[in-house]
Parts: sequence; structure tokens; C-alpha cells
Amino acid sequence: MDSTRRHILNLSRRGLLRGSVAAAALAAIQPATAPRVWAQPVFTRYPFTLGVASGDPLPDGVVIWTRLAPEPLAGGGMPRMAVEVVWEVAEDPGFARIAQRGTALARPELGHSVHVEVGGLQPGRPYHYRFRVGREISPVGRTRTAPAPDAALARLRFVNAGCQHYEHGFFTAWRHIAEESDLDFVFHYGDYIYEYRARGNQPGGAPAVRQHLGEEIYTLDDYRNRYALYRLDPDLAAAHAAHPFLVSFDDHEVDNNWAGEISEEDGSARFPVSVPPEIFALRKQIAFQAWYEMMPLRRAQLPRGPQILAHRRLRYGRLADIHVLDTRGYRTDQPCGDGVAQACAEVKRADATMLGAEQEAWLLRNLEGRHATWQVLAQQVMVMERDLGDDVRGRMISMDKWDAMPVARQRLLNGVRQRNVGNLVVLTGDVHNAWAGEVRANGGEGPALMTEFCASSISSNGDGSETLAATPTVMRRNPHISFFNNRRGYCLHEAGPKQMAVSFRGVDYVTRPGAPLVDKARFVVEAGRATIASA
Repeated sequence: MDSTRRHILNLSRRGLLRGSVAAAALAAIQPATAPRVWAQPVFTRYPFTLGVASGDPLPDGVVIWTRLAPEPLAGGGMPRMAVEVVWEVAEDPGFARIAQRGTALARPELGHSVHVEVGGLQPGRPYHYRFRVGREISPVGRTRTAPAPDAALARLRFVNAGCQHYEHGFFTAWRHIAEESDLDFVFHYGDYIYEYRARGNQPGGAPAVRQHLGEEIYTLDDYRNRYALYRLDPDLAAAHAAHPFLVSFDDHEVDNNWAGEISEEDGSARFPVSVPPEIFALRKQIAFQAWYEMMPLRRAQLPRGPQILAHRRLRYGRLADIHVLDTRGYRTDQPCGDGVAQACAEVKRADATMLGAEQEAWLLRNLEGRHATWQVLAQQVMVMERDLGDDVRGRMISMDKWDAMPVARQRLLNGVRQRNVGNLVVLTGDVHNAWAGEVRANGGEGPALMTEFCASSISSNGDGSETLAATPTVMRRNPHISFFNNRRGYCLHEAGPKQMAVSFRGVDYVTRPGAPLVDKARFVVEAGRATIASA
């Protein structure tokens, strides 16, 4: 459904609002009969330490966000009372021309975060916003509303980015994103935080540039403090203040390589002590609450226990429909383990799913009813085929990607072909490398149906390199792949009525600050074709 038509009460049919979960969810967003409010707050420390953010633009409004946290790394440091926060949206950075203003309650149940769904704005234009509590004023953020639904746009400019491991490097790429001009939005595909303990007992071989605090995170305060550590980074804060974000999540917002109801600790040889689904559900519930608290999201994305409705569609005039997807919450467990391996029999499971039946049907309905030139699938894990093997081992695939669920992928591609959907562009991340290629039907042997652009990481895996030792072999075994790079960075997309240009923008180091921005490659997709050409 369109983001404009969502309402929390519409989700009751999904069986997610039951009993105490429903009561808690509604209590968190509806005015209490007699709320306990801190009437005249006076702060000894600045409460807006985590900055401001905006997201999910509509033609008439946008979500603006902040969180009161005078002690951000100690649970926030707020009393267990609601606090009234004044917000303002203006046409100018000096706030001489106020467009909308109001008040909102920062509630202790939601970590004193504030999510204001501002309405009554003009379509397709920039705005500035800020918050005030007591005598304290927040930093000023800049956002942009979506264009009118029938607007004939000449250009849409957006970024795809994610995977920001705090310990692996500085967030220099976010500073460059903050400095990008005239972005309509930033899509953050996920891995906003990493759940691992401080460097010492964590996966990955990149050097620790700076450190997490404490052990692996499990409690609500643990997750809140981890998000606060990341949001205190000035480059990430600058990007949030500069542009509206469309956010989704991948695995590390909860637990590495989780899948649906299944934890990474699944009773396998690698993790012999399993976490039962009912116990993992408790961790998901906590993790999703913390994610919601820290992101500029609407009420429709408020978690309901261990479930969250993250998939949604946003429209940008007649130029692009953005379908934000969730490839974690509904998927079946990874077959054959969750690493890179030869395919086992379980890969051919007919009932395997990446999106879940309801989300898959929702996506195909939206694609069938398309009205925009470009259909953008904003998701997490790679769709196109990748043979990661060599001449000795034969074909090897990543069990965490769509390659390990070929039946589910073919079902999606069949739906695209049956509906004659063209101009499909897939945004991807997760793998900490940059890739560009074509998604082809019939196990990679058929015609190209989509193009896919995979952003590298913001910092995960450290400085990286231009290539890897296996790169020539992988490219030879995958002729539908046009580009690979192992530096950190992001993808910049510039869509028009006739073509979409994509630039892979990178930094050559993140283990020290200040790396300049370097364009690694640029490609063009012509409207009406599902192939990639160098620009």
C-alpha cells in the first residue's frame, strides 16, 4: 500500500496487534489520559546530542525526528517522564517564514524520541526544521518533500548507502553524502549498527580504528547505547541533517545473518547451542524498538512485538516509484549454512521465500499498477546471480543472498515478465563491495529483466582495495556483471525520463579521516532497456 494510506489500525488483520502488544503500541502513540509530563525542563547537559533527521517524504509532508539524550551513552539520561517538545518547519534556514509548527511528546516508552509526521507542506520543495525544549534548541535540519503525484520531473537524484561498522573506519563517505547537492533522498539499506562486542571476539579481519563499548548487545539499553555511539559521529549526523532518508534494515540491526524467526545461533556445527525462535523473538522485539526509536519513521513502522512492517512504497511524481523492501523478516532460513559454498539439495526448495508471500504479492501488485517511468526495488541482498567459485571448486554461491533461493527469485522474475514491467532498477548492499550487473531470467541464461547496483560499505571491512585476488575469475565466470570494486563508498543515482546514470563514488581509506571523494565508475541505463552501458 502507499505510505499515504497506511495506518497502524489497518495492521490488525495481520495478527500482529494482540493483547498487551496492541495496548503498548497504541499507548505509545496516542495521548495518555493523564500523562506524567516534565513541565518546565531544565537541562544541565545539552539534550540534542544525537542531532536531527527527516525521512519518508510525501508531497504534503515529511517525518522529522530527534531524541532527547543528555547522556547518550548511558541510556539517554532522561527522567521517566514525558517531555513536551516544540517543533518548527520553515521555508528558510533563518526561520523567518514558518510553514508549520507544533508540539510533540517525547515519551520515556520510546526512549524520549520524537517522530513528527508533518503535513500541510508544498510538494517538491526544500524546508528547514528544528526542535526546542526548555531553553535548548536543536541543530537545524534540511529536508525536501516529494513532488506532486502527477509531476513530470526532469530529474531525481538519490544515494544508496549502508554497512557502517564503527570499529572498521571513519564515516568519511557520510560527510561527502552530506555535501552532495540537491539530493531528493538517501536510501539506507541497512547494517546501520553492528551488534558485536568491542574488538577482540568478533568476525572480520579489518583493523579496529575505534571501539564499540561493552559486550555484544542484547538489552534495550544496549541497543540504544550502540545507536547513540554511531549517531554521535559528526559525519553521519551531518548527512541526516542535510537530506531526508528512506531507511530499511538488514541483519546487524538485530543479529548477524538472522532469517525470519531463526537466529544465527541455529544449532549448527558453528553454533551448537541454538537460540529457540521464541527466545530470539524477544531479541528482535528489543532490536526493532531501538531501530524505530532512532529512525525518522512513521507510525506505520512502529514495531508490534517481534514483528515490524518495513516495506512501503514512496512515489516521486511520474518519474519513479520507490519500493522499500524487507529481505530479513519474512525469509526462510539460509540453506547449506550461511556462508559461501556449493549448492546443496535444500537450495531447490520450492517453498523458499525471500520476501514472504504477503510482501511478494504486495510488490507485484504495485508493479502491475505502476504509473512511473522507473521502478526502483530498494532492498538489501544481491538479486543477480554470482558464481563465486573457480575452475577447481566449481560453482559456489552465497547462501545469504537470492542465489540460495533460486525458486523465489524465478517466481519474482516470472511475475515481472507476466506484468511486462520495464525499467526495473535494484538497489543493493550488504556485501561490502561495489557491483553492477544485470538480473537475467531462467537461471541467468535468459534475457535481462532488471539492472542491479550494489553499493559498497561506508566503513565495513576497512580501507579495502581496488580489486581482490579472485576478481578476474569472478568476472570471467559472470559475464552479466559489469563492475566490481572493493573500496568504501556509495552509489549516486540520477534518473531522468530517458535514462538513469549511476556513479560509484568511493574513498581510498577510512582507517584515518579526511579521504577525498573519487568516482570509481559511471554507468547508464537507457529507459526501455535492462542493460548497463559505461558512461
